[in-house]
Parts: sequence; structure tokens; C-alpha cells
Amino acid sequence: MIDFPQAKINLGLNIVGRRPDGYHDLETVFYPVPLADALEIHPMDDGFPSAADCDLKVTGFNPGGDEQQNLVVRAYNLLRASHPLPRIHAHLHKAIPSQAGMGGGSSDCAAMLKLLNRACSLGIDSQALAQLAATLGADCPFFVYGSAAYAEGIGDRLTPIHLSLAGWTLGIVCPGIPVSTREAFARVSPHPRAESCRQVVALPVEAWRGRLTNDFEQSVFALHPEIGHIKQRLYDLGAAYASMTGSGSSVYALFRKEANLAQAFPGAFTYVCKIE
Repeated sequence: MIDFPQAKINLGLNIVGRRPDGYHDLETVFYPVPLADALEIHPMDDGFPSAADCDLKVTGFNPGGDEQQNLVVRAYNLLRASHPLPRIHAHLHKAIPSQAGMGGGSSDCAAMLKLLNRACSLGIDSQALAQLAATLGADCPFFVYGSAAYAEGIGDRLTPIHLSLAGWTLGIVCPGIPVSTREAFARVSPHPRAESCRQVVALPVEAWRGRLTNDFEQSVFALHPEIGHIKQRLYDLGAAYASMTGSGSSVYALFRKEANLAQAFPGAFTYVCKIE
């Protein structure tokens, strides 16, 4: 059984307050994009010599490290703690760059929960799956549902919204610069907004520039000016709107026409698609 965990972009990201528990309250609009990993699972043969109940292999944009610490395996172990699951082989092919602000790891773990739910006929509804996913990461519940949503709290309180970017050309540039999310949060100054992300995205895309903002940009661009240069270059290429997604380092743009980002950004990961 196979699934294709999609990436996301943040349409605006405002840090509006600091919580007593040390976390931050934010507001953002999560929007799914077609760039996707591939996750396939199948039962493990009884005689297969594996010490792990979920034997994971990762290919593509593989960040390395212990595969048993991958969110896909953690999702399997979380569900197995309360439901009988078979031992499985899992193959995760990464097309979404890691540490890019596009939620690839969160999407992968949500996909694992959904795959196991279907494959093993567990009958868990989406709300319960989302609650499980939330224990693995604040943005994981969004990927259980997979449609545009306004997020509040630490990103876990979701309100579905009707939003379509159909007809726009989406371009993404990932320079491969690791950005520490913890450091990015430490450098922001939380403050409430008179106008929420949800209100701004209801306007035409051409009206977003200067109104739909990502609070991480100021601190991240100061640390990594080349990321800010990418955003400006996207505007120079004719983007109607451009922004860093999440805490970076990817920057996305919306165009009315095709753009050759591979030529404009040699050496960076680029992705371009027409949104349908």
C-alpha cells in the first residue's frame, strides 16, 4: 500500500504571543502543495531477520541518521502501543527537502498513521488520527486532513477554510541552508495583529505583498542574507507574492506566468508547478 505525503507552505506566519509553557502562539494558513514524498508499506515475512518491527528504508533527500528515529517509525510505534499491528517493511522516498519549512517529516508521519489505519482496518476517524498525530508534532494534524486550514495555538488548532490558488504557478527555491527553528523562535518578538492571515488570504493574491507576512523572515534574513536575496530575486522575476515558508529556508512565490527557477537559482533545489 502506498501514499504520497504532500508538502505545505505557510501563507503568512505571525507569532502573536508567548505561552506560560514556553511555547509561542501563532497564526498561519497551511496550504498543501503537490510536491510529495512516497511512502510504501507491506507486511514483513515471519522469517525476515530484523530487530525492528517497522523496518524503514529512506531514499532520495535522506538526511541520514538513525532511521528508527524517523517520524514514520515513531508514528508506527505510537499506533502500535494501542492497536495490534503487524511487523512491516516501509520505504520512504524523500522528494521534499528536509529542514526546508515545508513539513515533509510531519506529512510523512501523518501518512504512516493513515496507511496503517487503512491497511489494518482499524476504523480510526480523522479527528482521532489528528489527535494522535499532534503528539508527534504541532503541524502533523494538518496533514491528516490535507486541505487548506487556518492554524492557531502552536499550529495545532485548525479551522478549515475555502481557499484555492488554482491557476497560479507556484515556484519554490530551497537553498539547502539549515535554519534552527529554536533560534528562529528565540529571535522573534511576539505581538498581536490587527489583521489576521486568514483575513489577508481572502483578498486577491496581488494584494498580499506587504500585508501577508512571516515573522521569521526578519531574524532569519539577518542570519542568512542569501535567503532574503532569493525572495527579492523572485519578485524581480515577476512574482505577485513571495515569502519564506515556516522558519525556512525555502522561499516560495506565486506567478501568473511560467518562471525558469532552475536557471535563476543554479545549485539550489527548485520546484515549479501549475496549481490545479
